[in-house]
Amino acid sequence: MTTELSANLKDKFIVFYDGDCGFCNHWVQWILERDKSDKFLFSSLQSGFGQKFLTDRNLPNRVFDTLYLWKPERFYLSKFQAVLTITTEIGGLYSLASIGQLIPDFIGNSVYNIISNNRKKISRNKCFLPDEIQRKKFIS
Repeated sequence: MTTELSANLKDKFIVFYDGDCGFCNHWVQWILERDKSDKFLFSSLQSGFGQKFLTDRNLPNRVFDTLYLWKPERFYLSKFQAVLTITTEIGGLYSLASIGQLIPDFIGNSVYNIISNNRKKISRNKCFLPDEIQRKKFIS
């Protein structure tokens, strides 16, 4: 990883997602379209960067059913808390999702798991091709 990339990562949230999942790719597009403050970068869990993230934290590195949100040198969140933080950081009306903090994690994660377990059935399996500006937000 270059020094420039390392410096840039400190100020960003990195969304780790299943790069082979149409549903996951749909949500990456959703974030990209709404990230007006340029807060998010993205990495597939299958990429070298994603695999290093998982390995460094002793997380499963062959099962890609969990979304992770990482703020380098600060924290990482998964599942329900990651989704809430993403919507809150996007801001505007989406920050109303922060009311989800009232939902206990075990309930939020249970709902997340149901969606995750069925995501390939409900996805549109469209191949996402980021434009030139969006490509700069992906880490391999």
